[in-house]
Amino acid sequence: MRGVTEAPGAHDADPPLLDNLMPWSVAPLRFGRSWIAAPDVRTLRARWDRLAAAEGDERDALFRPSRARTPASAVAALPGQRTGTARWAREPGPCPEPVRIARGPYEEQWLLPDHRLIDTARPELWRVAGAPQLFAVEQGYVPGAAGPALLVTAALPEGRSPAGRPGRIRPLFRRPGGHEPNLAPGLLAFLGERYGHEVDAHAWLAWTVAAARPSPAGCRVPLPEDPEVWAAGVALGRDLVDVQARGALSGTRPRLPGGRRPYVRAAVPARPRTVTYDEGDEALCLDEGRISPVPAEAWEFRVGGMRVLEQWFAHRTAAAEPGSLEAIGPAAWPQEWTSELLELITVLALLGAREPERAAFTTGTAGTAGSATREELRAAGILPPPGRARRPASVLDHQEEGPEGQFMLL
Repeated sequence: MRGVTEAPGAHDADPPLLDNLMPWSVAPLRFGRSWIAAPDVRTLRARWDRLAAAEGDERDALFRPSRARTPASAVAALPGQRTGTARWAREPGPCPEPVRIARGPYEEQWLLPDHRLIDTARPELWRVAGAPQLFAVEQGYVPGAAGPALLVTAALPEGRSPAGRPGRIRPLFRRPGGHEPNLAPGLLAFLGERYGHEVDAHAWLAWTVAAARPSPAGCRVPLPEDPEVWAAGVALGRDLVDVQARGALSGTRPRLPGGRRPYVRAAVPARPRTVTYDEGDEALCLDEGRISPVPAEAWEFRVGGMRVLEQWFAHRTAAAEPGSLEAIGPAAWPQEWTSELLELITVLALLGAREPERAAFTTGTAGTAGSATREELRAAGILPPPGRARRPASVLDHQEEGPEGQFMLL
């Protein structure tokens, strides 16, 4: 639990912090061992089988024990997951069904959802994951870095920023099923009165994605006086959220306008080593493999100052320690990776094309003119949010399996 306390009257001209408007936030997950996540499911199952077949010191070395987890650790199951709770060293059980996670900016991978393998899994996030939940992932502050300060995903996010700086994960809803928005009490009513119509949680998230601006204290969110400015930001933000969440709101996967779409012009080799961009041909080059058209906006798109496409490629081609579980992977570049790359290019191209519009809200005065001050929000009883708003919602009627098969009531 974290709360940023700003003294009353101090810097009231600055927009309020997202931390006070979406009070419940969770620190990033900490896996503790990188082999439990991978870009494809087959790799994870092969790693599990290799570990389960090992014995004694070899098993310990492959597991990579930490202070939080060893093969002898006894822990509860992750909420919603059917995995073993017996000590792994005694009874590994079958390989759990991998789940989709957001591993980095706009990048989805797979995770073995076994609590015995994860140092810090943040069970409170697993309890509220699943449609229609969306997660806003606040990026760690990097002075002068290009790219959005707030990302949105429908998949459970790991939550780490590209440059390794800590961020925060903010679920849109505090309860499963899209119940109880994770917002300061009274905020939606305040916005509804300010703009003359009902404002819901999705409109709030859309505005925040369009207008949130980074600061050393965290994301700040201006609340403009002009209803037309608010409406324009919400319209932009809805499009950005839907693209980032891969069509979770519209039900349609992202597509470039005008029927334009990237294609594989030359096959990706079995083990590409480099990724470059040919600006003249709008081509992404993976060694001799070529994909085009790739708009320059997609290639140049950055988060935390780091190019997203380069990071995506590095996560699939980085060298691993020989003999380790991390070294187990596909013998050749899988077709599914190419399909995911084509979709990622589309996502980044769509987002990059809207960056000038977003910049008008985040760096200009469009979103701050007449912005609600923190004094106004305090007078309305919105700031500071109550302590309970910073804590996970209670679950009183759901049993979860504890260590060694015992049940616990939350």
